[in-house]
Amino acid sequence: MSSNAETTIEDSGGGMDLFGKYLSIWVALAIIAGVTLGQLAPAVPETLSRFEYAQVSIPIAILIWAMIFPMMAQIDFSAVVGVRKEPKGLAITTIANWLIKPFTMFAIAWFFLMVVFEPLIAPGLASEYLAGAILLGAAPCTAMVFVWSYLTKGDAAYTLVQVSLNDIIMLFAFAPVVVFLLGISDIQVPWNTVILSVVLYIVIPLTAGYLTRRVLIAKRGQDWYDEVFMKRLGPVTPAALIFTLVLLFAFQGDVILNNPLHIVLIAVPLIVQTFLIFFLAYGWARLWNVRHCIAAPGAMISASNFFELAVADAIALFGLQSGAALATVVGVLVEVPLMLVLVRIANQTRGRFPA
Repeated sequence: MSSNAETTIEDSGGGMDLFGKYLSIWVALAIIAGVTLGQLAPAVPETLSRFEYAQVSIPIAILIWAMIFPMMAQIDFSAVVGVRKEPKGLAITTIANWLIKPFTMFAIAWFFLMVVFEPLIAPGLASEYLAGAILLGAAPCTAMVFVWSYLTKGDAAYTLVQVSLNDIIMLFAFAPVVVFLLGISDIQVPWNTVILSVVLYIVIPLTAGYLTRRVLIAKRGQDWYDEVFMKRLGPVTPAALIFTLVLLFAFQGDVILNNPLHIVLIAVPLIVQTFLIFFLAYGWARLWNVRHCIAAPGAMISASNFFELAVADAIALFGLQSGAALATVVGVLVEVPLMLVLVRIANQTRGRFPA
């Protein structure tokens, strides 16, 4: 891998910015702002909800593209040639992400939401929360994985290979996995709706990111792209995420005010799933004698969720006012605290892996 790829990731992840470091606090503030807006000025979200085409909310679609595009623009798909380098790490991450994680998320979420918490959650709402958990489990990883890789002294170039490969697989595997798991949960979603959401929130941003990267690097060079363009683009994702969450919670206000305990209940299976997948991938890497600089980021990639995509698809498939959308936002709320705990565990166990 080139030194440019390594520099790019280390620069972007070399210390969490204000937003990333306090993501859970920002989400909590967005919840408060959104609920307040929905209660005091309900006309605002109601008016915005009228701007839609083919049942897709135009304001939300714009915000979601703004969320996802900067992440897609930093992916270098030429890095995928690096699959020949240390294939064990890639095998663990790919299998964990696509053959294990979606199904354990379904099983764990179903057990807690439909069985353990059954007296506390109405059946219809529990099914919606389960749908949101399924979307989180099927979305492989977020761009913040680059930060976790940096904090665990991971191989930055190899992390780029893992993320790029997962994004390519996501193009083809996300829709079938989601439809299958929703189907066995008795949650019917038309195939054309799922395909539309994949095109809108994966294919279009991925293609736009790829073309933007190629054109700008050809015109301005790799250094300008990494040091100027990507840094200017950096604040767009967090700003769009916060505005999306404010709108979402403007619609979700009544649900939260009537059932505040539900946020805690949704968080339980998400936390269990995150720890399970991390230790599964991390332990597997230890058994295979994978180097720590590959094992730690690989386990982080396996454990984390592409919550921006999950939020987008929950809104597209089930609507802003759905329990599925609320469940994906709880995933955003718990992501950073959980991953920082896992970073600490990885750093404390570095000596058990090959150098």
